[in-house]
Amino acid sequence: MDYSAAPHSPSVAQDQAHDAPALSRGRLGHAKAIAAITLGNGLEFFDFTIYSFFATIIGKLYFPVEGQLAQLMLAVGTFGVGFIMRPVGGVVLGAYADRAGRKAAMSLTLWMMTLGSAIIAFAPTYAAIGVAAPLLVILARLIQGFALGGEIGASTSLLMEYGSDRTRGFYGSWQFVSQGLNTVCGSLLGVALAAGLSTHALESWGWRVPFVIGMAMGPIGIYIRSHLDETLPSAVQSKDAVDRGQPVREIFRGHLGVIATGVVTTIGGTAANYIVLFYLSTYAIRILHLPMSLALWASWTAAFVTVILSPFAGALSDRVGRKRVLWISRVLLIAAVYPAFMLINATPTVPVLLSVVAVLAVLVAFTAVPNIVMLPEMFPREIRATGMSIVYCLGVSIFGGFAQFFATWLIQLSGSTLAPAWYLIGCGLVSLLPLPFMRETAGQPID
Repeated sequence: MDYSAAPHSPSVAQDQAHDAPALSRGRLGHAKAIAAITLGNGLEFFDFTIYSFFATIIGKLYFPVEGQLAQLMLAVGTFGVGFIMRPVGGVVLGAYADRAGRKAAMSLTLWMMTLGSAIIAFAPTYAAIGVAAPLLVILARLIQGFALGGEIGASTSLLMEYGSDRTRGFYGSWQFVSQGLNTVCGSLLGVALAAGLSTHALESWGWRVPFVIGMAMGPIGIYIRSHLDETLPSAVQSKDAVDRGQPVREIFRGHLGVIATGVVTTIGGTAANYIVLFYLSTYAIRILHLPMSLALWASWTAAFVTVILSPFAGALSDRVGRKRVLWISRVLLIAAVYPAFMLINATPTVPVLLSVVAVLAVLVAFTAVPNIVMLPEMFPREIRATGMSIVYCLGVSIFGGFAQFFATWLIQLSGSTLAPAWYLIGCGLVSLLPLPFMRETAGQPID
């Protein structure tokens, strides 16, 4: 079965060719656009993911249950709560991006991320206000999850629409670069705070510093994005175009097959991404018993590798095909993950941990980039942000957002510290099933 995007009418296609600035901008203009989108997207993911680096402290301050592992499960579970709202945000804000434009949607998501960061930054602890404290944290995560649900579709669609048929993989790869950049900055900040502050200072106020910074950076990202060109044609934004097909209604009426295959394929990439980039630092602290100031270098290493290699992965998928790059890298990742966990448990030292993380991150970059690039290519322009948001958020919400929770729960359930590897292997194998039924999008026109 070959899932393809719906064809466009000649009039809409002509309007798109006329309106889309990507077709007429030079390389310098495109470079500025990539930088602006990447920076703004990175700021949003910084706000969202910094929570993961301080999950152990947040668990202690806001979830005072008995046992460190139980605290960690509640803290990483709250990290996953934010993902519950991603599909809702994907539907609501994705449809908004397909009707009002990519820029308007991305500015709104940044304002919402700023609000979520402010709530966490100034939320009193459980010792001060009791059960209201964790409820405030959960509220903030829900707001941020809703915002990111719409951000991913709008920003990825915008990146793809600046590229051509031969460069969309490279352009789309910068979505993953931006996520890696936020992890690089967040982990460096976490390392600096953990190394420069006493345990008391870090737990009393130091952990709040990144959230204050994220809150303050929101308006900067909004200003940067205000100078981007809109790629959604005016014909699609018009009332007639909206009446011709509401984005959400059109998605579920004519693209259910695309949604199903896209969601299942996304499971493998997102599980690997959140385990390797985020969970392994927490794993090193709680399971390998490494100091926080050293364990956070695992996230930095993984993020740095993905930042460097993601554009190459995107360019390679332009050259040899999305499916080929995704298939080979994901099979290699499935084969490597169990020996990797065996090695870091047998030799729980920082050099071994960072070496293992670096190797896994190479495979994550080459499996995640073609995956995230393929998703918006499956939908026509007038419903692209909505479709991308729904597919990505459904796949990420459970298997990515709760990956850390599932991994910790499996350790507790089985008593084996190798349990996170089982989770990655299972997700990876399932995600390969629909790949033969998906069409190759590299080099093919999407509009």
